[in-house]
Amino acid sequence: MKMAWKEMKKYKLRYTILGSIIFLISLLTLSISGLASGLSQDNAALIKNMPEGTFYMEESAEENHSFSALSDEQIDSLKDADSDVTLFSIQMGEFQDNEDKKHSLAYVSADDSVIFPETAPGEIVVDQSFQEEGFEVGDTVSTSLMDKDLTITGFAEQEKFSHSPVGFINSEDFFEMYRTDTFQLAFTTAAEEPVDELSHFNNGDFLNTIPSYSAEQMSLNMIIIFLYVISGMLFAIFFYMINVQKLGTFGILKAIGVKTFTLFKMMWTQMFIITIISLLLAVGVSQLFNMFAPSGMPFHLTASMVLLSSGAFMIIGFIGATLSGIQIKQVEPMQAINQGGA
Repeated sequence: MKMAWKEMKKYKLRYTILGSIIFLISLLTLSISGLASGLSQDNAALIKNMPEGTFYMEESAEENHSFSALSDEQIDSLKDADSDVTLFSIQMGEFQDNEDKKHSLAYVSADDSVIFPETAPGEIVVDQSFQEEGFEVGDTVSTSLMDKDLTITGFAEQEKFSHSPVGFINSEDFFEMYRTDTFQLAFTTAAEEPVDELSHFNNGDFLNTIPSYSAEQMSLNMIIIFLYVISGMLFAIFFYMINVQKLGTFGILKAIGVKTFTLFKMMWTQMFIITIISLLLAVGVSQLFNMFAPSGMPFHLTASMVLLSSGAFMIIGFIGATLSGIQIKQVEPMQAINQGGA
């Protein structure tokens, strides 16, 4: 530890450069992770807030909930399997406020269920983002989809679907608005039961039926993976170059009886010191951004994500540094001394 720290103080510039690069890469990784999580919440918070269970959709809809319509026979079969099954529908729409300004949202309607807010005919419960825009309980809104107005009776926390805030309405209003008489989807927390002409999905699979969700998350996760790979390569290349320059020193140390494992410990110590300092700075900056980011920006960085990313950087840095140190094990004392003298 003492030897590693002395060398880092002697060659401050080279280790500062590496630390700065790791800081920037880890900050970028945390930022993209927060963005990926924020976009995931913004795209599918409605589904992610639901408990683990099974979703049912009409098979002929080809995994597009907008085209699904459950028949009476299918609903009866689902209720036979689970009397507490939740029937619900989701459709994109809009409403107008008192100033005739239009707002887009996803209308959600369900039968009697504890999963979604309960509403009476003529009532609507909207996502809290509308409260931040100045809406209040008791305000009335109108829609071109039906003649009567809807009264806001409450605000739901973090309920989004397909990058739009959600509005929960009574099934009577929903059926009138979309000229239908049945629900699109069913959800049950009971064991998965096959039903004729219905496709079933777990929570994760159902998320992938949401347009753009899978492609959006896959793109961002690929960027994060590449950043981890780049950080590992940086550690390997940096320590490899340093080790090449210190072959003569390693030879002398081996000649006086210093074990190879001790030299590896010195390199690992340097790697951990650089990584920990860089990560602490990156985590601090990312948390400040998380606190002061604009409310409309979909950024959501949790403590578990920070710990997971930090752990990944530590492991990748350890692997990269270890691979670069293979030459330490292979070096012969006299050969290294001669190379250092040359």
